[in-house]
Amino acid sequence: MLEAPGFVLSVALASAYAALFYLWRGRRLRDLLFFWLASAVGFAAGQVAGEMLGTIPWTIGQVHVIEATLAAITLLIVATWLRQEEKSK
Repeated sequence: MLEAPGFVLSVALASAYAALFYLWRGRRLRDLLFFWLASAVGFAAGQVAGEMLGTIPWTIGQVHVIEATLAAITLLIVATWLRQEEKSK
């Protein structure tokens, strides 16, 4: 479980990734919420994966930044793909 500084860093990084992705691919304010949820879930999944893999040298405090970033970006790409599939129907 993350302590307060690790949690704040995780939320800040996930929010930054969502904001950058929104600036790149978003059109409506609802997209920002969608991207933030995808980024937060992806970042949390990457954090759990990093904990399970035990890649300690690649952390900032308790946060597995590389694993969490890769998972967040992957989920953002999947979210964009799902959003496009939804629009084409």
